[in-house]
Amino acid sequence: MLTPQSQDFNKWYNEVVLSTDLAEYAPVKGCMIIKPYGYAIWENIQKILDTEIKKRGVKNVYFPLFIPERFLKREAEHVEGFAPQVAWVTHGGNKKLKERLAVRPTSEAIMGDAFKKWIRSYRDLPLKINQWANIVRWEMRPRLFLRTLEFLWQEGHTVHATEKEAGEMAKTALNMYQNFVQDYLGIYCIAGKKTESEKFAGADYTFSVEALMQDSRALQMGTSHQLGQNFAKSFGIQYLDKKGKKNYVWQTSWGVSTRMIGGLVMAHGDNKGLILPPKIAPYQTIIIPIPPVGGQGWTNNKEKDKIKKYISEIEKILSDKEIRFNTDWRQQTPGWKFNDWELRGIPLRIEIGPKEVKERKVTCVLRDDSKKEIISFKQFEGQVKEFLEIFQERLLEKSKRFTQNHIYQVKSFSEFKEIIENKGGFIKAFWCSNDKCEKQIQEETKATIRCIPLQLKSRVGKCIKCGQKSKIEVLFAKAY
Repeated sequence: MLTPQSQDFNKWYNEVVLSTDLAEYAPVKGCMIIKPYGYAIWENIQKILDTEIKKRGVKNVYFPLFIPERFLKREAEHVEGFAPQVAWVTHGGNKKLKERLAVRPTSEAIMGDAFKKWIRSYRDLPLKINQWANIVRWEMRPRLFLRTLEFLWQEGHTVHATEKEAGEMAKTALNMYQNFVQDYLGIYCIAGKKTESEKFAGADYTFSVEALMQDSRALQMGTSHQLGQNFAKSFGIQYLDKKGKKNYVWQTSWGVSTRMIGGLVMAHGDNKGLILPPKIAPYQTIIIPIPPVGGQGWTNNKEKDKIKKYISEIEKILSDKEIRFNTDWRQQTPGWKFNDWELRGIPLRIEIGPKEVKERKVTCVLRDDSKKEIISFKQFEGQVKEFLEIFQERLLEKSKRFTQNHIYQVKSFSEFKEIIENKGGFIKAFWCSNDKCEKQIQEETKATIRCIPLQLKSRVGKCIKCGQKSKIEVLFAKAY
């Protein structure tokens, strides 16, 4: 039995991650072991996103895990922003190194050194690369998938001749992430720009996609950065234009991580466990054979053979339609299997027993509502994909409805504090753009500005903290 979400959401989250074999704690505090079921989800995320990234003319590469200290020091704001989280290698074997090596917290610095060698002329631009890699950041309050010392991610890096091209690329990556999170993960999210204090260290500006979890806290699902010419000037990355003039390049970087899996758990799960979107689930369908005699055992092999034969017909349909499935022939009772696969969040359960075989029927159960629907074999063949598509759409609709119902417009700071303390969610309010007000709000409420939404209409109001006239409307929330 899982701890109910309403009783302790954080405890429920940890229990789900551990009991569904997504991950477990590693011997090194703050690290995790991603188990096969959890890694299968990550592989599906990789497969889809890798295709989307390549559609945008980006090629995969791999850079070293270790970064010389002098590289990090070249961009002052960058090194200052990451300093508290960097893990350092000081010895090789028993010998002290002449220069410390940073264990990759991100790759802008080491890539900057390579770009200086690779780029000579406007003909070398744009340069678009991506790597799937592991990252190490020394987190003080680790949580499985959400914040760990080491995690997996994808980081895209592009180099352009003009500011406009770089800005367009940063927006392109942002839109790609928003579409992926909504279309594949079934999680509604809001795209926006980060404030100066919340942007990526060393960037001109940062975009992010923000989603609301079921405990009304926000989770940053992905970020995209317009790096400007900051790293170009630090590393001397220049190109000759068509007139023979030297110019500094413009850069972007963007990425998502295994944090997305934590988002899947918190955005969709219920008191029975995971609920996985069909497009991402390791198995989209589970087939449960139901033995006769009250489901306690097989009376004879002949009965079992009939069920096996009928199930093989169903398996062929699923294979032909490229639906990922598993048939559970384990010795446990059907009821035990129902609970186990509900816990693991499989979108569609198919039950096949003597009655289904005799009548050429299929019993279908979708994970989110657990309602049984008995249909003919012919109906099943024509509708099984539709079942999964409907399920996927329902998850996004539910997430969108939840988010929209938990966006609050406030007119006073006292109202702000009351809602953030007792309800949570996104609070839409005006902000004067002064980081002093931003910091005071965070200190008093633990809420941060998640983003300045890109789609809000231009309006005028008063800063929720100081009362000054403002044209900037933002979303505040407590976040992971």
